[in-house]
Amino acid sequence: MAAVKVYGLPLSTCTARVLTCLIEKGVEYELIPIDLSVGAHKQPAFLAKQPFGQVPVLEDGDITLFESRAIASYVSYKYKDQGTDLLRLGNIKETALVGVWAEVESQQYNPPISTIVYELVIKGMYGMTTDQAVVDAQSEKLGKVLDVYEARLTENKYLAGNFYSLADQNHIPYTFFLMKTPLASLINSRPHVKAWWEDISSRPSFQKVLANANV
Repeated sequence: MAAVKVYGLPLSTCTARVLTCLIEKGVEYELIPIDLSVGAHKQPAFLAKQPFGQVPVLEDGDITLFESRAIASYVSYKYKDQGTDLLRLGNIKETALVGVWAEVESQQYNPPISTIVYELVIKGMYGMTTDQAVVDAQSEKLGKVLDVYEARLTENKYLAGNFYSLADQNHIPYTFFLMKTPLASLINSRPHVKAWWEDISSRPSFQKVLANANV
């Protein structure tokens, strides 16, 4: 049995972020499904691990962590000597740039794209009505962020430089769902962003996450 346990759902965006990182780093893990449809994430046993009642949670020996980006950073650092070097720890400038663009994903990219995915994908799964005004407003915001990305990716293959890093990887799950909607045009209309997306989404780590989820 793997020492690392992940509580979540394989294709929930935040769980997928953690699983992709574990696979990229070559870390064996056990995925323990949490049935959100019956409120398992709101039960006392789970709330003892994650007081906000959200997936995923990672247990690694005597440490329990939540918040997917924090987990991914932990995994990338603890297992720095195996798998892909996602933090570029041997070069302080590269490490700093990974940090900058990881923050950009969290603070600039994630708010609009997560709202769009909620409106266009999640609401439909639960028979709810999409608020088109929200979609339009968030699409405009995301487009402006992607304009910055297009300029950046004109100069570098990846966001932090000419190397794949955690900054790129953290984008994968929500962008995957965006690409299932008509707003995939936001990515496809920007050639350098499109090439970047095709590159990072085709990595074996994320493809294995999809395969394990039977997608």
